[in-house]
Amino acid sequence: MAQVRRQANLPRPSWGWQDAAECRGEDLILFFGPDGERQPEREIRERKAKAVCMRCPVRNECLDYAVSRPEKYGTWGGLNEDERASERRRRMRRANAA
Repeated sequence: MAQVRRQANLPRPSWGWQDAAECRGEDLILFFGPDGERQPEREIRERKAKAVCMRCPVRNECLDYAVSRPEKYGTWGGLNEDERASERRRRMRRANAA
């Protein structure tokens, strides 16, 4: 008998904030990078992506979405994968302390 994969009980996202995103129309490769990207190129690309995020009016909504999912890849809300993992842990500690 085939086993049914259960989806996590995550709230359905509201995508309205994306209409005002500064990254709209940008090349996705800027935020997600190509396969086989080397570290020096990644650092330059991420710096450029983060510059777009820093002037974005919906940066906080984007970051909240990515941290709550969690999005495993790319630059979201001005943070890369490792930075979002740290932010996720920080938010969990803060929630547990409350």
